[in-house]
Amino acid sequence: MAHGVTLAGAVLLYPVAWPVVPALLLVASGLVGPLLTGGISSRLAGIAGTDKTSQRRAQGWDVATYGIGGTIGPSLVAAVSAWADPEVAALILAGSTFVAAAVIRLLPYAPPAAVPADIPRPGRTLLLMISSGPLRRTLYMTVVIALSVAALPITAVASTGELGVSAAAAGVLTAAYGLGGLAGSAGVMIRPMRADADPLMSWLAAAVGVGLCGAAFAGIFPVAVAAYSAVGLLNSYFFAATLAARSEYAPAEARGQVFVWVGALKITAGSAGTAFAGAIVAVTTQLPLFIAAGLIVVAVTASIIDRRRDLNRS
Repeated sequence: MAHGVTLAGAVLLYPVAWPVVPALLLVASGLVGPLLTGGISSRLAGIAGTDKTSQRRAQGWDVATYGIGGTIGPSLVAAVSAWADPEVAALILAGSTFVAAAVIRLLPYAPPAAVPADIPRPGRTLLLMISSGPLRRTLYMTVVIALSVAALPITAVASTGELGVSAAAAGVLTAAYGLGGLAGSAGVMIRPMRADADPLMSWLAAAVGVGLCGAAFAGIFPVAVAAYSAVGLLNSYFFAATLAARSEYAPAEARGQVFVWVGALKITAGSAGTAFAGAIVAVTTQLPLFIAAGLIVVAVTASIIDRRRDLNRS
């Protein structure tokens, strides 16, 4: 409800107030994002039960909600903006959060994982994540992948000329990425991943990097559509693996904090990736994707070395 109120307030005050006022309201709206995404995801373990397969199937459903929201949200904005105006579209989205606030009360009850006194504060949780090998790798690989895939929408718009299609075709590339993500989440639901989440994240992150290279080297539009779709699919599998890692490696009393920390840094990394790609795409259209793939190579290599070092210590 706080998210909906602040978003609606920013939209309504934008035409009549100083720009700083809606800006502050949007900041306040963004502040609750990690609490919503990470907080809800942290409930999965208690809802799905102790069976590993059931939990990972539930994580596939969770990934699907992000894909559906990321696909329907922009589509709704585009449709309503054409029918009315962007202000009405934003208010409809803000109003939908009140519906979500009511529906979320239907979630089954799950007892608290720990008494409030045992739940670590945010700073202590971050130190816990840094000192734990699996959680540390989850943190930096999640940040790198979020930063990397955020370059895709920018590159989609900038590359239409090179692909010999109209600027509107950028929407097709973005939709292909979204549909690939939905296909990946469906795959996780139908056939949950069984491997350990820690090494699985490294392999899936590497696969996302390969997909980004494919998108960068695609010289014709159909190949680009296939590459964008593949990146979306692989990113969904990677996302599901990170959810499994957060759930399985975090202590019960700190699980909620871990989810919120990773969610907050993922959102920040995605915004930074979009801004960075927008700043450098004018140099060379595919440069953001090449840099993103290079960052993924560094992160995957670091995770492999990090994991081997932990094994040697044990």
